[in-house]
Amino acid sequence: MSGRSVDEHLAAVTPAKRRRDAETLLAMMARVTGEEPTMWATIVAFGSYHYRYASGREGDAPAAGFAPRKAATTIYLADGVDTYAAELARLGPHSTGVGCLYIKDLEAVDLDVLEQIVAASYARVTEGTFGERARDGGADA
Repeated sequence: MSGRSVDEHLAAVTPAKRRRDAETLLAMMARVTGEEPTMWATIVAFGSYHYRYASGREGDAPAAGFAPRKAATTIYLADGVDTYAAELARLGPHSTGVGCLYIKDLEAVDLDVLEQIVAASYARVTEGTFGERARDGGADA
């Protein structure tokens, strides 16, 4: 967690386009998750889930979240971007990492598709068993 408020964090985001996108994501993720946003370091987070590695290491992570960065906004998908290949094909301009979706301009993507992805990911990671399957060599690793 961070000592900085979400509003303080977003007020400092540059460039202005990234701040605009952050405000849009803030409203959308709050609506989709039903959670109040909190800061986890530089991530605007909505809810959390508990994970456990096969090694026994465990912890908590945001169930949904984003980080407005200068180069692009990062949207975190704890269940992995591969889960959403069909949706991502319809999303619009983006790039991906294993669990991250990078968007340079939210106005260039289909927000309905993005909302479907965020809602499905949040539901999946908060279902109760995801954290035990995730990242431990299970089906969702």
